[in-house]
Amino acid sequence: MADHRLASSSVAQRHQPLAGVLWPSQTGDFSSVLRAVILIVAGTALLALSAKVMVPLPYVPMTMQTLVVLLIGAAYGWRLGTATVLAYLAEGALGLPVFAGPVGGLAYMAGPTGGYLVGFVVGAWMNGWLCERGGDASVARLFAVMIAGHIVMIAFGFAWLAFGVKLGVEKAWLVGVVPFIAGSIVKSALGAVLLPATRRLADRSRA
Repeated sequence: MADHRLASSSVAQRHQPLAGVLWPSQTGDFSSVLRAVILIVAGTALLALSAKVMVPLPYVPMTMQTLVVLLIGAAYGWRLGTATVLAYLAEGALGLPVFAGPVGGLAYMAGPTGGYLVGFVVGAWMNGWLCERGGDASVARLFAVMIAGHIVMIAFGFAWLAFGVKLGVEKAWLVGVVPFIAGSIVKSALGAVLLPATRRLADRSRA
């Protein structure tokens, strides 16, 4: 019975979001609220910075944001990860220059990148949910989760370009999907290596 409890505890620890390992939350304490605020602010700042690391393309620039979105979901868990991406979008909606373009605002969000921005929310939620259930238990599994997250975000972007911006399916595929395939694979591999490596370092520091 004791061995069963120990095994269950080990599984729970392994599936705890990385942020919970590095900075455990105290339930019902003011410090837990402060912790969430700090993590959300840090996450939105990282998203804004990653938006500026970009390769300009005709309709949608290629940035590091998709990697950061999925890492935030995986590291924060689905609740805090989703809240962080929503807070980031709220900053952009208020006009703060947090997107790839020089300005924010609702007009920018309704432009060609709008579908990808919605996909960020779904991608962060999905990655966090899957990782809390063992999706980060191995590099191979996390790579599959990261690939799935990229597919979701690109699918939202493609649908918006094709039907919202009215580029049509063929052109939306050529400008909104094809240019991002190779980068998504590379970023997924990078994320699948970075997160477990950080967790191992955290485990060693606590040992």
